[in-house]
Order: sequence, then structure tokens, then C-alpha cells
Amino acid sequence: MRARAPDVAAIAAVVQRLAVLLAAGVAPVAAWGYLREGEVSARIAAAASDGRIPAAIITVVDGLPPPEALAWRGLATAWAVALDAGAPLAPTLRDFASSLRDLAQAQREIAVALAAPVATTRLVMALPGIGLFFGFVLGFNPIGTLVTTPAGWVCVGVGGGLMFAASRWNRRLVRSAQPQDLTPGLEYDLVAIAVGGGGALDRARHSVALAMEQYSAGVRLDEAGIESVLDLSRRAGVPAAELLRSEAMERRRSARADVQQRAETLSVRLMLPLGICVLPAFMVLGVVPMLLTVIGSTSVSW
Repeated sequence: MRARAPDVAAIAAVVQRLAVLLAAGVAPVAAWGYLREGEVSARIAAAASDGRIPAAIITVVDGLPPPEALAWRGLATAWAVALDAGAPLAPTLRDFASSLRDLAQAQREIAVALAAPVATTRLVMALPGIGLFFGFVLGFNPIGTLVTTPAGWVCVGVGGGLMFAASRWNRRLVRSAQPQDLTPGLEYDLVAIAVGGGGALDRARHSVALAMEQYSAGVRLDEAGIESVLDLSRRAGVPAAELLRSEAMERRRSARADVQQRAETLSVRLMLPLGICVLPAFMVLGVVPMLLTVIGSTSVSW
């Protein structure tokens, strides 16, 4: 149930350093060459020697676990959008680094929200083993009963089946509480970058759609949502970029709140496999073998 924690904050730091180097006048390929933090950055610097930086990023990060791969793919998409729109790369990367920091904070909050339910799941899954241990403490041999008697074999089969079902059920419940959108608001940030280049709104949206199709696997442009923001910009006569960035932040806040709510609900839903599977398995594997052992020893003494 435990996966390696993605270091999105470290990716944000790399992007921020790139922005600083580019703002200081360092060429893009040279800027990547100065970055020595992390294996991925070094491999991207080596692959980007021909100047095709977005393609180099995709080549290197292909196969990384999400949301780490999505963060790097988002960088490739933002870089491609900025180049196509003629937007300055340094401000673009600063904006994208801020977006990644928001994502990293969301991941930390999600991990905290899920910590208690997941710990509860691991604890209750150990109940049958605890029952067997207490049987030994009390001077009985419940494992001997489980492996040497027909009644014990039935207990092993029933208890093992219940524990397997509980394990699968718990995994499914925990997985359902995980965030479904790993890069909320990304497309709004990308359109804001494209608009920052001074191009027409329709062209900016088309440029982002093409870049996302090429570089951001699994992420689709929210056409309706972006059109709503752009329509508001036209009617109100306000800059579209700020409205788009504001909408991206709102999407990230909404995603965090949704996952936190599901994590709180998870602690209650985990009681279902506990009551239906784990507790009966505890009785079958921990209590029944001890009773059979007691009955067997009593019969021998008579």
C-alpha cells in the first residue's frame, strides 16, 4: 500500500533555478548543464545538448511514477508553449515553479490526511496474528491445532479467505481516496503562459492543446472551463492571464479539499472490512484454534 513519495518540491526547486539562470542571461542548454541536483536533471542536461529541451525531458522522464512524471511533463509542455507563443522563458518558469509548489503542498496535505486511516488499516490487519500470539502466551499451541487437525485446516481456509478479502477491500478503499487529478489547474496555467506571449486567445488555447497532446500524456484540456474564463475576460475587459492563474489556484484548492474530505470518509468506510472480514478472521484464526486446543487438552487429561 505504500509507494515512494514523489519529490515534486525538488522539481519545483530545479525549475526555479532554471528561471534564475535564464533571467541572468544564461542560454537554455547551458542552464541545464549547470544543474547538478538529482539524476533526472543531469540526464535531461545530457539529452538536451541539441537544444530540443521539451523532447529531451519527455525522453528522460518516460517511465517515472506519477505525479513525478506528470510534473516533468508539465515542465516540457510549459517550455514548448512558451517557445511557441514567444513568451519569456524566465517568467514562465517562475510561474510554473509556483504551480509545482502548490502541487507539492497538496501532496503533503493529502499524505497527512490519509496517514491515520492507512495506519488503522495496517493495525487491524494484524489482529489475527495478535490472537495467535496471546494463545502462546497463555500456554497453548494454536498453530499446532491449525496445521495438524481437519478443524484447523478449515479455520485456515476460512480465515485466510477473509483476510485476503479484507486486504483487497482495504486497498481498494485507500486507492479510491487518492487524488484522481494529479496536476489540477495545469491547463489554466499553460494557457496563461501562452497568453503572456501576447498572442490571440484562440491561438493560445490551440497552442496549449497541441502541446498537451504531444507532451502531457493523460492530461486533457478543459475546453469548457477555459472558454468560460476567456469569455469573462472578454466581457469584463480584464487581462485573461490573471483570471486563468486565479482559476488554476482555485482548482488546486478544490482538489485538496476533495481529497481531504474523502480521507476523512475513509476512516469510517474502513470499518466495513473490519467488521465483515477482519474480526471474523480474528475469531477463526485466533480464538477458535485456542478453544480447540483447550478442548483437546481437556479430553486427553480425561
